[in-house]
Amino acid sequence: MPSPFIRPKAVCTVRRGAEILVSAARDSVKGEEYYGPLGGGIEFGEHAADAVRREMMEELGAELVDVRLLGVLENIFTYEGRPGHEIVFAFLGRFADATLYERDELRWTESDGTEWVAQWLPLEHFAPGGPPLYPTGLYELLRDDDALNGES
Repeated sequence: MPSPFIRPKAVCTVRRGAEILVSAARDSVKGEEYYGPLGGGIEFGEHAADAVRREMMEELGAELVDVRLLGVLENIFTYEGRPGHEIVFAFLGRFADATLYERDELRWTESDGTEWVAQWLPLEHFAPGGPPLYPTGLYELLRDDDALNGES
């Protein structure tokens, strides 16, 4: 078994009014469905903001604009029975292509053949008692950003 490591990651929340773009995933060991924004690993020598732009281009073929750092979260978790540890740079951004906001779902296929679907869900769907939004703490960052910017 490989030794544990900390994974640097960058994710970007894209908003459509009160909704955010998220993708669902499932942990079969916990029997838990959870959601998260799109993004992925930061490569050596790559800045986090560049990583999130690259990931959106790779996943959706979409260019991001107005990318700004919302916060940095430390995510220590168990997934499929294995421990994980990530340092997550959480960004907000917008799609350059306005037609992407007209679609209810955005689909893509990873290089390993895994198919994914992203959908727009209200941020409040993830309020306490709702399904998990990972990384842990992202809901609070987004809610606090709304309050600071008068969008609550």
